[in-house]
Amino acid sequence: MAASYPLPKFHFEVTWGSIKGSFTEVTGLSVESKVIEYRAGDDHSYIKTKQAGLIETSKVTLKRGTFAGDNDFYDQWVKNLLYQTIDGSRASIQIKLLDETKAPKFIWTLAEAWAPKVTYGDLKADANEVAIESIEIVHEGLSVVPA
Repeated sequence: MAASYPLPKFHFEVTWGSIKGSFTEVTGLSVESKVIEYRAGDDHSYIKTKQAGLIETSKVTLKRGTFAGDNDFYDQWVKNLLYQTIDGSRASIQIKLLDETKAPKFIWTLAEAWAPKVTYGDLKADANEVAIESIEIVHEGLSVVPA
């Protein structure tokens, strides 16, 4: 029997259709059911019951370093998602967690995704840091599939 181990989180890829993006960080892969508290008027226990409500997804943030002469981030991600120039529609974005052979082990899919916010890193004359650009993605559903 092969030994099993947790997957490392540093080897992943982000794709949107045929466009692949190299990002250093992906945050916000979560989904939550809002809780509805309910108490019937004729209930004598004075205890509210908890029931599942509407599903809420969080914003997903993709971050990467800024490279000289590389305008792919703006051309392929910002223009297409923020301004929705491809067929005027929203996109399906996949985040794949890869193993050491580059085979996907988990795939998160963001349905009907688009970008309401793009942030270019702060510029400081006395800083000793890499310039970071990020894009915030909102979506209408998150699915997770083990590959």
